Amino acid sequence: MASTDSDLSSLRIDRSSRGEQSSRKQRSGGRWIVWTIVIVVLLASALLLKNWFSSGVEVQLATATLTSPSQANAVLTASGYVVARRKAAVASKGTGTLVFLAVEEGDRVKKGQIIARLDDSDVAASLRRARENLRVAEADLDDAKINFERMQKLVGTRAIAQANYDAADARYKRVLATIEAAKFAVQEAEVAVENTRIIAPFDGTVLKKNADVGEIVAPLAGAVSSRAAVVTIADMSSLEVDADVSEANITRVSGNQNCEITLDAYPQQRYPGYVSNIVPTADRAKATVMVKIKFKQYDQRVLPEMGAKITFLAAGASADATNVKPVLTVPPRR
Repeated sequence: MASTDSDLSSLRIDRSSRGEQSSRKQRSGGRWIVWTIVIVVLLASALLLKNWFSSGVEVQLATATLTSPSQANAVLTASGYVVARRKAAVASKGTGTLVFLAVEEGDRVKKGQIIARLDDSDVAASLRRARENLRVAEADLDDAKINFERMQKLVGTRAIAQANYDAADARYKRVLATIEAAKFAVQEAEVAVENTRIIAPFDGTVLKKNADVGEIVAPLAGAVSSRAAVVTIADMSSLEVDADVSEANITRVSGNQNCEITLDAYPQQRYPGYVSNIVPTADRAKATVMVKIKFKQYDQRVLPEMGAKITFLAAGASADATNVKPVLTVPPRR
């Protein structure tokens, strides 16, 4: 009986070891569930972020430019420079030291206005001497004339010899010639004095001052330290554009053709103009022909030597300098 009880006790199930194994299985299963949830969350986040970044608006760059209706009628473009048709480097006819200068750059001058003056002490003295010589000759004239008239009466009565009459006649004529020579000497001295005054030849604006007070001014500027031109003036109402047009395109340009002028300094402003002259010769080195364009209207901002772009318009088209619109240029997609 005892053996039977011992055999039955050996067949009893050990529940303690089974419980440990089941708890281990539960813990490992919980870890897999947690990692599965984490992976699912990460995948969902990645998908959401991808959709969020990919849902942005596509951006395409464009270039904004200013254009006018007249550009649609353009047949040719060329470049050139603004120049003054009436421009002069004002110099002195005489040589001397500059003692007076009345203008600066930008000053406006009138025709006949004294711009500068040279030292005239020497030529002024020559003028005074010439005038005194004229007075001496005129004083001799009275005596020579009275003596000649007296001899003319006496020779008719044969009271004097013919030689005395001839001498009186020669003296009278010599005095008359001396007076004329003295008058010309006075005029010459007056011109020399006038040459020391530098006068504006026309109404204009002083562009450049080439000499200062104290410098030597000479007509040909032979010396290194001497100056030829004292100032450079230009008539601002005679501004125009000199443009170089290629020989191959010169057939597109004709007289009085309307143009649109754009200055490099003010690209947003356009000035109407027209072809005033086509120079009848070509530049061999550049293979271009000079075309002169006059402004129809312009303002004080236009200055000589400014760079300009010329747009030649088709026949019948006119430049509209006020109707300028911005235009967006979008490059093609690649």
